[in-house]
Amino acid sequence: MNRNLLIAGLFAVVVAVGAFMYLSPSQAPETPIAATESSEGASDVDTSSVVEMTLGSDDAPVTIVEYASFTCPHCRSFHENAFKQLKADYIDTGKVKFVYREVYFDRYGLWAGMMARCGGPDRYFGLVDLIYENQSTWTQGEPVQIAENLKKMGRLSGMDDETLDACMTDANKAEALNALYQQNAEADGIRATPSFVINGTTHSNMSYADMKEIIDAAL
Repeated sequence: MNRNLLIAGLFAVVVAVGAFMYLSPSQAPETPIAATESSEGASDVDTSSVVEMTLGSDDAPVTIVEYASFTCPHCRSFHENAFKQLKADYIDTGKVKFVYREVYFDRYGLWAGMMARCGGPDRYFGLVDLIYENQSTWTQGEPVQIAENLKKMGRLSGMDDETLDACMTDANKAEALNALYQQNAEADGIRATPSFVINGTTHSNMSYADMKEIIDAAL
């Protein structure tokens, strides 16, 4: 599939999932979350195929759910700094189960999420790292170039163009991702990114020191 056909497919995907805000990544709001279709409509969509992306032990005493957008600068900052400490101190030591849930401010965040999921759970968090590390560059240019930038990262993880094209133009997948995002965000009262649900309690963005204090109190 050539690049123009891929972009046509990606535009079709965005149309299929409804009222995404057509902002450039540099314009994407950090709060409140961009308006999308109502969660009432989203509840009719079959989301059973969407895999929850997690790190750490399922038996960990603390569960942290992060809601983040791939086009959000504050989310990038968290992943480049506090997340590395969180992973070393708590996730890798079996104390925290970490769940990453994508928020879609804009079509580019949706495309990035779809690309990251193309390789399944084993490749997912490595691609998340690449997406955030290169946020200032892959988000630049026209839609054709942005899609190509995302595909380049997918190729680095070992996927071929056929796999990426099929995955990134899957309208049913996009609809399910959007619907589940809406359902989860409403259930957890998410209003900005990044936000964190720690053992069932929702918190706004915070320093690692503050997060550590909450985790330690829960252990």
